[in-house]
Amino acid sequence: MTALRICFLASDAPMARDARERLSTRYGDVPLEAAEVIVALGGDGFMLQTLHAVEGREIPVYGMNRGTVGFLMNAYREGDLPARLARAEHAVVNPLRMRAAPLSGEVQEALAINEVSLLRAGPQAAKLRVSVDGKVRMEELVCDGALVATPAGSTAYNYSAHGPILPIGAEVLALTAIAPFRPRRWRGALVPKDAVVRFEVIEAAKRPVRADADSRPVRDVAWVEVASEPAVRHHLLFDPGHGLDERLIREQFA
Repeated sequence: MTALRICFLASDAPMARDARERLSTRYGDVPLEAAEVIVALGGDGFMLQTLHAVEGREIPVYGMNRGTVGFLMNAYREGDLPARLARAEHAVVNPLRMRAAPLSGEVQEALAINEVSLLRAGPQAAKLRVSVDGKVRMEELVCDGALVATPAGSTAYNYSAHGPILPIGAEVLALTAIAPFRPRRWRGALVPKDAVVRFEVIEAAKRPVRADADSRPVRDVAWVEVASEPAVRHHLLFDPGHGLDERLIREQFA
């Protein structure tokens, strides 16, 4: 039987680099262009970096935790890797597409697998006008920021901001405020997956706001639009019984 063509990628952490050297020696290593599967060695940040690097390639990525949190990663074991890859559960994730207009300059676009966030960039709270599919739903949200999260990213920044955890197959996105001041009790909303969420920054020059797509920033924005991007599909592999569905359910009972 022909050996599986694996491309091993590692973060800059010494532990990850050492693991890549050992696994490459044991199983062989091919260039990314020739790979049937990618094994990413690092933490969640490196997994996101890897998925962004292979956008549009439709190649599955199997992560092994050589970082810290590792929510998107599998346990690290060196033995029997081809069998683990053959048995792995497959999850497909669509990213968000962010369109952000800075006060000066052209509209910028970026994809985000976890979330698109807006964050105040000065001493004063941000003021945001929130629309969904062209209809204003909130005239003024005074807050430290707001975000739109995918189900895959709902346990990350979104959960820390008291947003809901979403099942991986949910056809909704989480719209969550970060430290809302007015309306103080607003707990966010669930919007259809195919909705377009638009944030307009009120008093943008006085109250500057930065937009981030998976930590890729656009500074001093006037408005930001966020929508799911169904044309881009990320393929993640997980050990049986430890897939994204199970992880998201387990996280709610932690």
